Amino acid sequence: MERAGRLLGKLRIPAGCVSPEELARAAWPSAVGKKIAARSNPVSLVRGCLLVEVEDTLWQRQLTTMRSQIVQRMRDVAGTDIVKDIAFRPMMPKRTPQRAEIVRQTIAIGGDDADLIADPIFRSVYIRSRKKASA
Repeated sequence: MERAGRLLGKLRIPAGCVSPEELARAAWPSAVGKKIAARSNPVSLVRGCLLVEVEDTLWQRQLTTMRSQIVQRMRDVAGTDIVKDIAFRPMMPKRTPQRAEIVRQTIAIGGDDADLIADPIFRSVYIRSRKKASA
């Protein structure tokens, strides 16, 4: 039984229906497996080179050593020779939520947290709602 990607590669699909980049992105999880696909993201296809973002430099080094095997698997899964090479780059680090230091300092000193609200209308609404909640 043939893979769906190989059959799609053999079909005469009109140009514009599925771009080579979309085909490469769709074939990526099947070619590398669930674990690697969860830690990587194919970004673009430029002149036959698939650009893939990975979590960190460790993944980048490991996958670079496996590059020729992955290219061969991409050919097998996609059924065409659209991916000739793969380049890996680390993803931008995700920022974690930051706590406001000003609020911590003000509360620690014993100041009123309503003083941090610049808008006088919002400040008065906050103070009234705080009084209602504590009553």
